[in-house]
Amino acid sequence: MSKAKLRIKNGDTVIVISGKEKGKIGKVVRVDPEGGKVAVEGVRVAKRHNKPVGGNPGGITYKEAFIDVSNVAFWDASAQKRVKVGYQVVDGKKIRVDRKSGAALDKE
Repeated sequence: MSKAKLRIKNGDTVIVISGKEKGKIGKVVRVDPEGGKVAVEGVRVAKRHNKPVGGNPGGITYKEAFIDVSNVAFWDASAQKRVKVGYQVVDGKKIRVDRKSGAALDKE
């Protein structure tokens, strides 16, 4: 499978738009561009049972599982709404922008 072009990056705030967790807002923890999936903080949390090995006591840990990137949308905290992401070149630098208003989404 070829590497998919994702408009969502690590650290972005997203809203889940479909599935059991619909409506939840969280920060992207991990991105898998090969599979087109993202892991969102507090969404689709899975239990992992770890055996004690060496100095590690083991026990139950919680980890965010991947969800498909098509099930999340970029969340603009200032406007309190979800936005579609587009690209523009400004001063020779490619940045992400809100497709409707044209406002820059990257904080660089």
